[in-house]
Amino acid sequence: MADREVPPVADDVPPPPAAPPAAPPRRGRPRWLTILLRVVLGIFVALFLVWAILFITKGRFLKPTFEKIASSSAERQVRVAGDFQFYFNPINLKFLAEGLTVSNPAWAGGGNFLEARKFDSQIATFTFLFGKRRINWLGLDGARVDLAWDADHRRNTWTFGDPNAKGEPFDMPVIRQAAVSNSGLRYSDPSMRILANVRFRTVEARDSKVANAVRFDGDGRARGIPFTLTGALLSPNAALAGGRTQLALTVRAVDAVGTVTGTLPEPTVIEGSDLKVDLRGRNLANLFEVFGLTVPDTRRYHLASALTKRGEEWRFTGLRGTFGESDLSGAFSVFQREPRMYLTADLATRRLDMIDVAPFIGYNPDRLDKQGKSGTVTRVGGTPRLLPDTPLNVEALKNFDAKVNWTVRQVRSENVPISNIKLGLSLEDRLLKLSPLNFTMARGTVLSDISINARRAPVFTDYDIRLTPTPMGKLLAGFGVAEAGTSGTISARVKMTGSGNSVHDSLASSNGRIAFIMPKGTFWTRNIQLSEIDVGTFVQKMFEDKLKEPVQINCGLIGFTVRNGVAAADPILIDTQKNVMLGRGGFSFKTEAIDLAFRADSKKFSLFAGQSPVGINGYFAEPGFDVISPELVGRAGIGLGLAAVATPIGGLLAFVDVGDAKSAACGPILAGATAKAQRTTKGKPRDDVGAGTTSKDEDGKGSREEKKTQRKKFLGIF
Repeated sequence: MADREVPPVADDVPPPPAAPPAAPPRRGRPRWLTILLRVVLGIFVALFLVWAILFITKGRFLKPTFEKIASSSAERQVRVAGDFQFYFNPINLKFLAEGLTVSNPAWAGGGNFLEARKFDSQIATFTFLFGKRRINWLGLDGARVDLAWDADHRRNTWTFGDPNAKGEPFDMPVIRQAAVSNSGLRYSDPSMRILANVRFRTVEARDSKVANAVRFDGDGRARGIPFTLTGALLSPNAALAGGRTQLALTVRAVDAVGTVTGTLPEPTVIEGSDLKVDLRGRNLANLFEVFGLTVPDTRRYHLASALTKRGEEWRFTGLRGTFGESDLSGAFSVFQREPRMYLTADLATRRLDMIDVAPFIGYNPDRLDKQGKSGTVTRVGGTPRLLPDTPLNVEALKNFDAKVNWTVRQVRSENVPISNIKLGLSLEDRLLKLSPLNFTMARGTVLSDISINARRAPVFTDYDIRLTPTPMGKLLAGFGVAEAGTSGTISARVKMTGSGNSVHDSLASSNGRIAFIMPKGTFWTRNIQLSEIDVGTFVQKMFEDKLKEPVQINCGLIGFTVRNGVAAADPILIDTQKNVMLGRGGFSFKTEAIDLAFRADSKKFSLFAGQSPVGINGYFAEPGFDVISPELVGRAGIGLGLAAVATPIGGLLAFVDVGDAKSAACGPILAGATAKAQRTTKGKPRDDVGAGTTSKDEDGKGSREEKKTQRKKFLGIF
C-alpha cells in the first residue's frame, strides 16, 4: 500500500492559538485579621448590649454590687438607701443615688464624710478615666460633706483606702454645671485651728443672661478669730457650653472686709482665673493672722490687686493701696512649700509717713490713730515708756517662710531727713533676718543687719547698725539748729545682742557697744558754747558780734559700753580748739532712765567759765536738762562769799579757769576705743574719762558704797 502523500502546508496559514495561562490561585483573608475583626465586633456588640441593658434598666440591679465594691475599695461603709441608677447616657456616665451615705474613717470619731438626700450627676467618662476628672452636671439636694484633717495634719477624710495613709491634698473635680439646694460643707483642721461651715443654695435666674446662680454663705473661726462669708457663682449662658463663670465673694473677719470678683475658667477651677481683690480694715496683721501668717502691724489700710492661681501658687499682682498716710504697690505670692507655706513679695512705697513705721516695731496702731506721735509713749509704774513691748508672735513664725524686698523713696519725718530705704527680709524656720536694712539719712547712709532668732527661747536678736560719715549740720538742722557754718561729720556703729520677745525686753538684756565718732570739722560757736557753759567766751562773742565764728573740733567720741541693758559712757570725749569736753553717766534700756553729765575744761585761761556739768536726765520719752547744776550753784556761793569779805572783783575768782585741760590724742578717739585706751597728745593715759561705769568712779569722788548705791538707783532697783 502506497504511502499517503501529505499535502504541503501553505506558508500563510497561522499556527493554532496558544492555550491561555492558568489563573493564579485565589488568596483568602489572613486568619488573624479575621479573628481580630470578629473580636472587635464582639466587643462592640457586648458593649452595646451592656449599654442597652444599663440604659433600659438604668443599672438599678448594680446597687448591691456598687455598695460592696465601693465599700471595699474606700475602706468605708457606702450605702444607698433609696433609688440607684448607674448607666451611660449616651456616653457620659450617669450616676444617681438617693439616701447616699459614705462614712468617715474611724479616727474621725464617727459620722459620715458624705450624706445626700439626692446625688445626681453626669460624669465625662473618658476624662474621668484618663485625665482630669470632669463632672458635666451635678445636682445635690440635702447634701452634707465633712472635710477634716486629724490633729497632726497627717490624715484627712477625703483620702480613701488605707485610713492610716498620709492624706492627699484636696483635688476638686471640674464641675461644669451644678444645682445645689439645702446643702452644706464643713471643713476643720485642728492643727491650723480652722473650722468653717458653708451653706449652698441654688437660685434660678429670671433673665436670659444667666442660667442659674449658686449662692452660698458661711461662718467659722480661724485661729480663734470669727469670720463670715457670702457669695455666688453666676453662670452665664456661655458657661453652659464650657465658658467662664462669674464669682462674687465677700469675707468679713475681725476688722477687715475683703471682696473677690471676676471670672473663673470653670465654676470650680481657680487655675487661670481673672479675679480682683479689694481689702480694707484697721490692721493688716489681724487679717493675715487668720491664715496663720505674721506681718507687721499697720494702721488703717485699703489695698487692691489682681488675683490668680498657678499650680499651688496664689499670685497677687498689680497691688495698689495705702496704709495710714503711706502708699504701697507691688506684688506678692503665697504657696505651700513643704513643710511650711512660703510668702514672697516685691513692694515699693513712694512716700512713707514716719508714724506708719511705728507699728512695724511693736507700737499699737490703734493708739497711734487716736493720739498720733504721742501714742508711742505709755506709762509703766508712773514713768514714761518709749520702747515698744509688744511681743513677737513666735508661734505664727512656725507656719511659714518668707522673702520680701521693699523699697521706700521718701520718708515724711519732722526732724531727720530719711530717704531711699532698702529692706531685704528673709524668714526661714523662725530665723528672721533684716539684711539689708539701709537708708539715707541727712546725706549719710545707715547700713543695718539685724538677725532675730526665734528658734531660741526667748528670742535672740543680733543688732549691727552703721552710720557712714554724715554732715552734722544737716543732721542737726532737723532739730532746729542752723546748718550754715558747720562742716563737721559724724559716723556711728551699734553692735549689740539681746534676748527677749519684744524690742524693750531685747534691749533691756542687751550687751555690746555704741559709738558715735566725730572727725575734724567746724561748728558754729552758738551750737556748742552753751553746752560748754563757758559764760565768759559766749558773752564776749555775743557782744563782739562773733557768735557765728566757727569753732574747730579736732575729734570726738561719744561711746557707751552696754552690759545687761545698761549703757555706761566709755568714754564721752570731745577735743575742740579751746576745750576738752567730757561726759559721765549713762542710760538704762531697762527703765529708760537717763543720767548723763557733760562738762568742758578749758585749754586756755578763761574768765567767767562755769566749769560745771550740764545734766541730761529724765527718760527716753521725757528727757530733761539741768544747766544750773549744784557745782555751778556752789561756785556762785563761793563767789558771793569772796565778794562779801573782799571786793566784788574777788567774787569773779570763783569763775576763773586756769586752762589746764589736756588735749586728746585723736587716734584712739577715731578708732572708737574704750576709755582705757584713750591718751593725751603726749601719749599718757587719760585719768578724766572714767572707766565705762555709770557711778562716780576714778575721780576720787564718792566712796565705794556711794558708787554702789548710785548705780542701784540708776538701774531702778531703789
